[in-house]
Amino acid sequence: MIFCLDSIIIKPENGFEVKNAVILLHGYGGDGKDISMLSLNWKRHMPNTVFICPNGHETCALNPKGYQWFDLSRDDPDYILKQSIIAENKIKQLIQEIKKEFNLSNSEICLSGFSQGCMISLNVGLTSEEKFLCIVGFSGKIIDQNNLKKRMKSLTDTLLIHGDIDQVVPSIHLLEAKDFLIRNSVEVKTLLIKNCEHHIPIEASSTALNYILKKI
Repeated sequence: MIFCLDSIIIKPENGFEVKNAVILLHGYGGDGKDISMLSLNWKRHMPNTVFICPNGHETCALNPKGYQWFDLSRDDPDYILKQSIIAENKIKQLIQEIKKEFNLSNSEICLSGFSQGCMISLNVGLTSEEKFLCIVGFSGKIIDQNNLKKRMKSLTDTLLIHGDIDQVVPSIHLLEAKDFLIRNSVEVKTLLIKNCEHHIPIEASSTALNYILKKI
């Protein structure tokens, strides 16, 4: 199978039928291989799930060995928003391809991402016509609340996890996102992890796994 984005694809083992998909979106400067590490433990508990870990559609401006979902080299909110919407459309195209390839609906697909990947997951999950299984975001934020509110079409259940000493995307963004989602009738759960910086610790991975398992 060939998707619109170069992706690591981890299929169920032992010929198990695909009943669900988890799309994992990496952070700024990362790649599909980085974020696919989450699947090493998760797949043991989700034997009927395919994991799709795409590379961003652009080479990272600050790390040419990695990828980005949108450019951060310009401190211009309007520019960043426009670039992020381009990334959204790329992911939406990928989702259509995944649905066709594995005969799945939105309700059988979890969108998950770290940092920039979390931001894109939130936008895609809340602006698509149909609800997804869930959104699981690590260390991210809502890019533009006013813009997202205007474009919201679905109320996908969401879990947001953040480190309390994150210096890259400060944890205040978790509280802001939670407030926004509650005000817009999205069922949201959050976890703020003590003494955690900008990464995904075991506690975050385990909490996310348990959340997804309850949705499947």
